[in-house]
Amino acid sequence: MADHTPNTSAASPKPTPGGHVSSKHALRRKDRIHHLRRSARQTQTQWKRTALYWAGAVLIGIVAVLFAKLGDSAADLRERIIEWHPWVMLILSPIGFALIMWVTRTVFQGAQGSGIPQTIATLHIDDFKIVDRILSFRIALGKVLMTCLGIICGASVGREGPSVQVGAFIMHSFSRVLGQSSISARRSMILAGGAAGMAAAFNTPLAGIVFAIEELSHSFEQRTSGRTLTVVVLSGVTAIALLGNYTYFGHADVDVPVGTAWIAVLTCGILGGLAGGSFSSLIIRISRGLPKPIGPFAAKHPILFAGICGFITAVIGILSHGQTYGTGYAQSRAIFAGTEHYPASFFVLKYIAMVVSYCSGVPGGMFAPCLAVGAGIGGWVEQFLPHTNPGAVVLLGTVAYFCGVAQCPLTATIIVMEMCDNQQVTLALLATSFLAFGVSRMVCPRPLYGALADRFLEAVDRKHRGISKRRPKPPATSDERVP
Repeated sequence: MADHTPNTSAASPKPTPGGHVSSKHALRRKDRIHHLRRSARQTQTQWKRTALYWAGAVLIGIVAVLFAKLGDSAADLRERIIEWHPWVMLILSPIGFALIMWVTRTVFQGAQGSGIPQTIATLHIDDFKIVDRILSFRIALGKVLMTCLGIICGASVGREGPSVQVGAFIMHSFSRVLGQSSISARRSMILAGGAAGMAAAFNTPLAGIVFAIEELSHSFEQRTSGRTLTVVVLSGVTAIALLGNYTYFGHADVDVPVGTAWIAVLTCGILGGLAGGSFSSLIIRISRGLPKPIGPFAAKHPILFAGICGFITAVIGILSHGQTYGTGYAQSRAIFAGTEHYPASFFVLKYIAMVVSYCSGVPGGMFAPCLAVGAGIGGWVEQFLPHTNPGAVVLLGTVAYFCGVAQCPLTATIIVMEMCDNQQVTLALLATSFLAFGVSRMVCPRPLYGALADRFLEAVDRKHRGISKRRPKPPATSDERVP
């Protein structure tokens, strides 16, 4: 009879004389334990990094909301001053502009400009010691404080551009906390922060994502897309939680049906492209240096020159009955709602006020004032187009001029669409935006923010000699100061 005793030698390790498991099996078990512990540590580290990303996104939303509150309070204070006596601005604006320039040059050096060209430039700088100086707490604080002070003094500036640089600073700071050494990873954090800052400032998350692709990076990298989307969405959610789900223009139940109403598309697209392209071309030329004898005087006496610009801004404000001061948000909304009807002189004077404010060197962005100029163009055009919805024409004028200046048709379309909470006009907005883009490129071949970023890079290169030579755009110029 065969022996059916089971063979246990293969099922269990062979015991040693001392009754212990073989040393080979013990080593395997230790390796498995070490592997599990290492995996757990990696998972924990990854969750910590994710939590920091989310914390940075939430912080951007909070800061954008606080910035918006400060900006609104600054505008309210200016309005109370004007109600008391409008001619006081002839004193307040020159002194305020001069003070801002002095503080910016002495305390917040490098805080000049809108913030978008600087953010674009940091995406192409290899030496992150330089990036640390550009995206520093001192400059971010200076952007916020000096922009708000400029709004009080009547400067035709907005807070959206500075919000981009502030958002980039926040995410860059978090990347330093994470100890990221990879250049691509740190740049992706800057990109995400800048887009989130713009999205939170306008409460337009989708536009923030497109802005990151179309304006900041000029490309879409699959590795960084998820991070950018997450940061933008979280910052937008934070802003909505704190301010409510508001829209810049309010809800718009308007439409531009295909047919004769599309005459407004052609009209606004051409006018907005011409006006926006001329503005961009003028700003790029000014950034290279003002003509003689103004240029040498401004370089030798920058504080006095800023005061003169402030006086000119005040004169323009008095001529417009105070409508050209500040961001222009109230005027844009009133034109769209149909509660106010401004003459053509409004957008002409607002246009001039923006140029003068830029020449002064006062920190601040151009997005909100551009929307006001565009709304003014649309509000003026709609009186000649009685068969088209007036609110729709205002939107078309807004997107046309905005795209004419920034030359980013997708961002312009989506940001205006989100600001009016209306998808019915998307096709008309898109057509107007691309028409304005084509017209603007004929007037100004170089996109404004890219040209200013190139000039900023040239200035940094002269000072630090640490710039990557690869650039996605042809070289151009700007006179924004390097920190």
